[in-house]
Amino acid sequence: MKKSTTGLLLGSALVVGLSGCASSASQSSSGMSASDAKPWYQHPMVCGIAGGLIGGGIGYGTTSDDDEETGAAVGATVGTVAGALLCAEPNKEPMNAPKDSDGDGVYDANDQCPGTPAGVAVDAVGCPLDSDNDGVPDFQDQCPGTPAGVEVNSLGCEKDLVLRDVNFEFDSAVLTAQAEQVLAGVAERLRANPNVGVRIEGHTDSVGSDSYNKQLSQERAASVARFLASQGVQPNRMRAIGYGEEQPIATNDTDAGRAENRRVELGEWQ
Repeated sequence: MKKSTTGLLLGSALVVGLSGCASSASQSSSGMSASDAKPWYQHPMVCGIAGGLIGGGIGYGTTSDDDEETGAAVGATVGTVAGALLCAEPNKEPMNAPKDSDGDGVYDANDQCPGTPAGVAVDAVGCPLDSDNDGVPDFQDQCPGTPAGVEVNSLGCEKDLVLRDVNFEFDSAVLTAQAEQVLAGVAERLRANPNVGVRIEGHTDSVGSDSYNKQLSQERAASVARFLASQGVQPNRMRAIGYGEEQPIATNDTDAGRAENRRVELGEWQ
């Protein structure tokens, strides 16, 4: 048989064989699910080998006697690539990457607390940390470090919280710079706990008249509420109450005792 005839026959085999392979792969990708097993003869490696053999035969059969080896090598290379490409599945999508919808570092499949607010520290299962195990997450807890077994309110406190270092200018309701810094931290946790209403209670020592002290304590409680509102806490969640000198927690006979009595307390308002 002449080389030209051999090349023609092998070329026809290449066209028919590889076209059929590509057609099968196309049908497989359009009519079968990704989980369906692919026949062995549609595998790109098998088609590549077949293409190499056929391409080598074409190269051999269509070249002169002097270039038989070169033609066969070139044909085999081209046939291998063409066979593999034709039988590869078109438009095959890569596997979906795991998702972390709330960006807390725990994939959705393992996240037991989806929707965690941005920036909140979480544990291995994606739930906000609760360092004192009181049932109130750290980012909402106004009283971190509550002893084990103590029942707390929605603020994470066993009882009303005395806001330490929340002081005022002398004989006024003007907050000091240090007081505003403390209250900014309080506001952050209140914003993170939007379903809790709070009482803001003002208290004084016994120096001065009862009526004056009550008015001053009311103004101071209202001043705290206004500052918290300026930090994003909704005003309708807060109730400011002035008790004056009615509820001392220490003696009014000493400077230290009077200093303790001049205070602002934060409690849950239900």
